[in-house]
Amino acid sequence: MSMWETCSVQLNVRLPRDIAAQAEEVQKTDPDFLSRVVLYGLTRRSIYRHLREQSEKDASQDVQEAPQAVS
Repeated sequence: MSMWETCSVQLNVRLPRDIAAQAEEVQKTDPDFLSRVVLYGLTRRSIYRHLREQSEKDASQDVQEAPQAVS
């Protein structure tokens, strides 16, 4: 499955009332925009997680490669 093949999902989220009202309005008037907002947020989260995991992996390799003191 390519990254751009899509499927429909149902989400239930808890939002402050005023934001929830805006989300419901956007869902009715411009559902594509709401889809793009969710896609953007989840993409950012995915990139952040990947970079954090890579950074942790690099840090653990640096610790393993650090020279040991000889006594």
